[in-house]
Amino acid sequence: MLKWFRGNSGQTTAEGGREARPRSKRHSTALKELNRNLAREENISILDLGATSAANISLFTGKGMKLCTEDLIAASGDPELQIKDPDGNPTYDLERFLKDNLAYELRSFDAVLFWDIADYLPEPLVKPVIERICSLMKPGGYLLAFFHTKDAGPDSPYSRYHITGDDALDVQPIARKGSGGYYKLLRVFNNRHIENLFRDFSSLKFFLARDNMREVLIVR
Repeated sequence: MLKWFRGNSGQTTAEGGREARPRSKRHSTALKELNRNLAREENISILDLGATSAANISLFTGKGMKLCTEDLIAASGDPELQIKDPDGNPTYDLERFLKDNLAYELRSFDAVLFWDIADYLPEPLVKPVIERICSLMKPGGYLLAFFHTKDAGPDSPYSRYHITGDDALDVQPIARKGSGGYYKLLRVFNNRHIENLFRDFSSLKFFLARDNMREVLIVR
């Protein structure tokens, strides 16, 4: 479901209807640089692809920016997307997924909050989703992405990221809808893998965090 929010709209949203989980705090150098770059622009449109955060909506719309939110991880869990290829092997209905999600006009967004989604998306969706996002971004637009390192461990949960300052986040693990369990880390990318994923973008800048995360600020 596409959710648009505009500056001074006064709209809020429940955060997925999921049970609240304990939050932790982290600082993000890449987020700080993104905010510094966006402060120079006007009429900003942002696409937040993580689990919906009321704090993020209030923050961006309060600055007069236009925000759209989609929870791609929740959307990818639709059982109707799980089909079989001609050889009977399990795969995903990519055409249906892209029809129901990321359905925007080309070059619509100045910034995309991708968070750590690539680490949790089913494998058949990763490259097509990034290719679609690339087409939706304006030239010179920014994409913020996080990637777990191998030291994070397979039990690192998918989380909701609440922006609480220029470089500050509250990180809230969230449960898989209907199961009570957490989403599991599906893969770990190294720098070369990340560069390959975003090969159609202009540049990538890496930031190594202290909490087994790698941050990347990517320019379209």
